[in-house]
Amino acid sequence: MNASDAPLVQRDTDARGVVTLTLNRPQAFNSLSEAMLTALQAELDAAAADAQARVVVIAAAGKAFCAGHDLKEMRAEPSFDYYQRLFAQCGRMMMTVQRLPVPVIARVQGIATAAGCQLVAMCDLAVAASTARFAVSGVNLGLFCSTPSVALSRNLSRKAAFEMLVTGEFISAEEARLKGLVNRVAPPEQLDAETERLVAAIVAKPAVAIAAGKGLFYRQLETGIEAAYGDAAGTMACNMMDGSALEGVQAFIDKRPPRWS
Repeated sequence: MNASDAPLVQRDTDARGVVTLTLNRPQAFNSLSEAMLTALQAELDAAAADAQARVVVIAAAGKAFCAGHDLKEMRAEPSFDYYQRLFAQCGRMMMTVQRLPVPVIARVQGIATAAGCQLVAMCDLAVAASTARFAVSGVNLGLFCSTPSVALSRNLSRKAAFEMLVTGEFISAEEARLKGLVNRVAPPEQLDAETERLVAAIVAKPAVAIAAGKGLFYRQLETGIEAAYGDAAGTMACNMMDGSALEGVQAFIDKRPPRWS
């Protein structure tokens, strides 16, 4: 298969329902061209419709995780309407990540810049190689990373996020962990093993509890505390009526491992 014939996003699913979506445009640092955004949107939509899916891992081929938008493509059609459509398309894809009923993990093996850093921030969890680096570097080109700032400011403290946005400077994987952008950092040769540890911890839990919990987690973040408690109470009551929760609680009472179906 020629590079031009290869899918822009490679999909692999294992027997546990772990869906790995690999950005496959390494020659362009996996930049988010319109075609790449369309391909990734289609794969995320397919994962959302797959009742067997338990976790989605977003990975990347080559040296870079994702270098953001395709600047050559953007510069070729400089019109306000085009840019509005492009950024709206990107925003829809990013929100699909958050709205998936299963956790989404970014497996970051290389640089993640601008909208690529945004993608990491939008994923529910992230594991990075110790050699990975992160930046929202549009400001270096005179273009403030406005849309990435939405995701970044919901991961980092305000001052840490704003510093990245106004300086465009790179931070290391360890700095990203300390600031809250990624969960775990591993040597490059252990990146897959560390990602698998996180995946295994999730798929060992009942899918219905994870789905209900993820939905509530993001809803309550965007509302006032009183409304958040009301939503959380209703979600927890529904979850408690599910057979897996009833079995888990009974197993705790009986001092035995739960027998989830």
